[in-house]
Amino acid sequence: MRSARPSTGCADRSRSSSHPAYHHPEMLISGARLGQSRSVLSSRALRISLATVGVLATLTACAAVEDLGAASPSGSAVPGTATTSGSADGHDSSGSADADERAAREWLEQLTVEPEGTLDGYDRDEFPHWSAQGDNCDTREVVLERDGDDVRTGDDCYPISGTWHSPFDGETWSDPSDVDIDHVVPLAEAWRTGASDWTTDERERFANDLDGVNLLAVTDNVNQSKGDKGPEEWQPPRADYHCTYAVLWIEVKHTWELTIEREEKSALEDMLDRC
Repeated sequence: MRSARPSTGCADRSRSSSHPAYHHPEMLISGARLGQSRSVLSSRALRISLATVGVLATLTACAAVEDLGAASPSGSAVPGTATTSGSADGHDSSGSADADERAAREWLEQLTVEPEGTLDGYDRDEFPHWSAQGDNCDTREVVLERDGDDVRTGDDCYPISGTWHSPFDGETWSDPSDVDIDHVVPLAEAWRTGASDWTTDERERFANDLDGVNLLAVTDNVNQSKGDKGPEEWQPPRADYHCTYAVLWIEVKHTWELTIEREEKSALEDMLDRC
């Protein structure tokens, strides 16, 4: 989940313990040329000085970039953005996973704990989903292509080949009809914990959020067994995915400022303890 550091043009300093001295060709002035006019020498000296200042500025910038990277292990200091979970299949480096767990615990403490609301007025149509995303693709088709391997699509954007690995149960599928797009925090759960007060446009953004971590391609019958249950009632069959699932759930709730119940919070804490 570690975000790749953007290219800065700085050399990888791990390859050398020190930078070579900067030698501008204009600095190699032979004794035979010392008799040239002072104006020429002055001009060349000015160019040398400016080049040297440029090199020092570049080295200083590189050091600042490295210091910034060291201070931000997860690649972003902005909570609620799609940076914590990265690899949704749970295959994260230990350092990044530790940072994700710490962030999730912090965000969990920031969530409002209160009893859930009711489903009065709820309908899945209140969350317009699988919206058009351009190029003849809807949200479901975009996620299928994003989460699959070697996916080929037809002119209508529907996959005609590919494989999909479900992080919930570890199964792999080659027929997209065997794959559901799961909302990590289900639509009904969102409704009960704050989304009932949103506008339809806000609910549509939630249901089709390709920038966040709420959409996963998973085995269809596993997703159907989950339904609209929270982690206090349902957890993925694959036990080694529980930590990642808890991080995703917390990030979605934190990003969208949804509430949690006391039992839900306790279950999430137990899942984070397995990280």
